[in-house]
Amino acid sequence: MTARVGYPYIKKYREERELSVIFLIDMSSSGFFGTKEHFKEETAAELCALLAFSAIKNNDKVGMIIFTDRIEKFIPPKKGKAHVLRLIREILCFKPEGTGTDIGFALEYFNRVIKKKSVVFLISDFLSSDYLKPLQIGNRKHDIIAVKISDPRELTFENVGLIELEDAETGEILVIDTGSSEFRLDFAQKAEADNFSLKRTLKLINMDFIQIITNQTYIVPLINFFKMREKRP
Repeated sequence: MTARVGYPYIKKYREERELSVIFLIDMSSSGFFGTKEHFKEETAAELCALLAFSAIKNNDKVGMIIFTDRIEKFIPPKKGKAHVLRLIREILCFKPEGTGTDIGFALEYFNRVIKKKSVVFLISDFLSSDYLKPLQIGNRKHDIIAVKISDPRELTFENVGLIELEDAETGEILVIDTGSSEFRLDFAQKAEADNFSLKRTLKLINMDFIQIITNQTYIVPLINFFKMREKRP
């Protein structure tokens, strides 16, 4: 499965002598949120493992930048299974110093330190702003793929009465009446609008997008994405 998932994006760059795959991973506090089978950060770790092993199977380098509202860790691209296992271990054992999210700052850092053209998986819930310009700059040189990981409760709410929610990044406590059909409709519409806006923005700058929901398999979205890539001239 790993080789089949990874093959199409590798194939596109075979004319280059050596490919680097970079994971730019948002590990802010909102990533440690989950209401179903997985936390978002667990899904990110599994996804990175799948793609990283696919890359080294093709003898390519793999690197990683973990960020929150700061750069938490940079591991330069290298080859080999031991290196990939280190990356996965770093993700699973990671404890952030920052709590917020600053995608723009992370992209500016990435644009400075990664000089060679790379395939980049930007993995985040995209709960950030003011990152379009560095994203455009990075995408001119590199092939950046936006991977949005969402929990189902970030998209819609069931009727479970009054609940308290804590904003993972600010600590603010909110009391929500999920029994209100008006609230549930407004929430779902806003989530859909935000998602549509993100996809439209990425399309305007010619960037690919993958959406992953933590209570659904990520294999299907990946396979669909790479099939789409394989059909491109």
